[in-house]
Amino acid sequence: MNIIVTGGSRGIGRAICLELAAPGRTIVINYLRNEDAAEETAAEVRARGAEAIVVQANVRSEADLKILAQTVDSVDVLVHNAAVGALRQFDKMRTSHWDLTIESSLRPFWLLTKLVTLAEGGTVIGLSSLGSRRFTPGYAAMGAAKGGLEALTRQLAVELAPKKVRVNTVCGGLIETDTLEYFPDKEKLIEFAVEYTPMKRLGQPEDLARVVRFLASEDASWITGQVIVADGGFSIQ
Repeated sequence: MNIIVTGGSRGIGRAICLELAAPGRTIVINYLRNEDAAEETAAEVRARGAEAIVVQANVRSEADLKILAQTVDSVDVLVHNAAVGALRQFDKMRTSHWDLTIESSLRPFWLLTKLVTLAEGGTVIGLSSLGSRRFTPGYAAMGAAKGGLEALTRQLAVELAPKKVRVNTVCGGLIETDTLEYFPDKEKLIEFAVEYTPMKRLGQPEDLARVVRFLASEDASWITGQVIVADGGFSIQ
């Protein structure tokens, strides 16, 4: 089984790589800048019995995505995790900020899915967040990108169904990763999230990785075109 995880070196991507690692599997770990982190993840993947291939590629670059897509002959599981974006109010945002966010977080979901050779019975999995459907300060561009990703999930699910390929997305609540450092008023955001989450904690990368593992398994063979929310109950409050 061949698996590609974009942004697989750290945080949620790293957790996904480790969750999917097992003997007989090849995990392609894509990263942008932090080679050391990618190699550390690769070492842990190998320790779990899987083969690991580390590939540096900027998901904004079509040329880089073509190289990434050709790393393995066919792909059984394609996980779109990489996301880069500007956290700014809409009127403080430059065109370059908007383009960076869309080109990093939405366009690859379409383009890399098109470029890889998906195995029959394979699966494509996106990573979204509650900012796709709820107001989050400074999240105008990223929220639009994630909302687009969720819409594209449904489109691709129907178009790829004849190839027996399933397409789903995991929409996460607030997850405890380095990304939180970039949010304005981080402490207030965390306090609010914990207070209004019935489970009374932030999510961990492994919380989303386990949902990805399920969606990639035969147990989810009748699930496609869905956005699965994993947020500790925050969105029902």
